[in-house]
Amino acid sequence: MTSSLLTPRGRFRVSTTGGATATGSTAPTQILDWQHPHVASLLRQIDMPAGSGPAHQVAVLRRAHRRIAATVRPVYSVQDERSVSEVLRRRRGSCSQRLAVLECVARASGVATRVRGLLVSGTFWYPRFPRLHRIVPDQVLLAWPEFRLEGLSTTIHPNAPWLAVSELFGSMEELSDGHGGGFTNAGAETLFEALSRTAIDWDGVTLCPAAGAPCDLSAHVLADLGHFDSRDELFARHGQTLCRTARLLAEPVLGRRSAGA
Repeated sequence: MTSSLLTPRGRFRVSTTGGATATGSTAPTQILDWQHPHVASLLRQIDMPAGSGPAHQVAVLRRAHRRIAATVRPVYSVQDERSVSEVLRRRRGSCSQRLAVLECVARASGVATRVRGLLVSGTFWYPRFPRLHRIVPDQVLLAWPEFRLEGLSTTIHPNAPWLAVSELFGSMEELSDGHGGGFTNAGAETLFEALSRTAIDWDGVTLCPAAGAPCDLSAHVLADLGHFDSRDELFARHGQTLCRTARLLAEPVLGRRSAGA
């Protein structure tokens, strides 16, 4: 069983699909504090390719993803509202926090971002906590980033000019054709790393080869909350996955535990 006692009271309980339109922004926020020196330091570490246009912007974000994966250790932190500068100072973060770092790089580079709010079943994380199913929240709020890239091909990317982070390393079709299989949510690889090699499909539009882990993760989605101009706005409206007391108790342990451990 999963635990509903850990989730904020009155939050997440309605499974209504959201359809709000969000235009996104490049502005700094409390979480996406891209004007902070720690973010500037990260930007200097990324080998920025020359050029312009969507292909150049995608190349920058891909390099940023690889740099974040190499320098920010994956842990099970439950403080989704932690600022990017603090994540970089600690040099460790959850998948959600590392995705926020990627958003920060995008905004600092002039690329507007927004997030899609997804409620994902807690059972999706069972493989990572095989003996602790009872304390896994029954649903997890996931902020899934999207990047506004003007000039993006509508033929390849039907949601252009918005590019979901799922397609940062290729279209869903290209990524699902790989030989690495889908994503198991078990072992050392986290959702953040998996983006670079396989399709992460929350909408059920992608087929992976019959053998291996699935690319279609839509069965785990309990509700689509729609789009928000920032993850700050998403969390302000819907809260975080765990209630404040649970976060305070869990963070000292989970915030240092390596993902996959």
